[in-house]
Amino acid sequence: MPRKVRLGILTPSSNTSLEPLTQAIIACLPNVSVHFSRFRVLKISLDKDGLNQFQNENIVAAAQLLADAEVDVIGWSGTSSGWLGFEADEKLCADITAATGIPATTSVLALNKAAQEFGVKELGLVTPYTDDVQEAIIRTYSTIDEPTLDGMVGEVAGKGVQAITTFCTNLRAAQRVAYWEKEYNVPVFDTVATVIWEMLRMCEVEMSPLQGWGMLFTKP
Repeated sequence: MPRKVRLGILTPSSNTSLEPLTQAIIACLPNVSVHFSRFRVLKISLDKDGLNQFQNENIVAAAQLLADAEVDVIGWSGTSSGWLGFEADEKLCADITAATGIPATTSVLALNKAAQEFGVKELGLVTPYTDDVQEAIIRTYSTIDEPTLDGMVGEVAGKGVQAITTFCTNLRAAQRVAYWEKEYNVPVFDTVATVIWEMLRMCEVEMSPLQGWGMLFTKP
């Protein structure tokens, strides 16, 4: 009988997309459950207050609550290292494991591994960011509908990239990945999906049942 696997996901407090998307992705894996812990994130900006939200102690405290549930792996479902640097996520994972004894990964580190697995050297980026990064743009994330996303992805695909990433875990995009891959014949890595993919790999969970969520989950 397959063992039960518990995934622990760290969630920005203002994010309203990643939890339902994560639950939908793993719904056909009956032996896998997902558990969430939040820490406060109210805006995305490069000012002091914006950056301070992502201090490791805040995130590690949320991770310790997941450890109480005896999860098998902890994943940060967020893209903050896109502006803080990859080393920020590497340090965060080390701090989480040191505090909890549980292995950890992140959306962005998993994205980098996916790009390596697929041999991608040129990645097209789709984000919901407005021109003024100082705005409280989290409020605009949930207003981006599927037709708008389709247009954004199509524009990026037209530049001849080897793969595309939808780079924001508050963007409702994962459910469109299979459509975009068929339409443009390139892999699409959504950052809600990448962290799930890497966590399942770390737990050695068979992912072939995950049909309809893109080639990331079905690549041999």
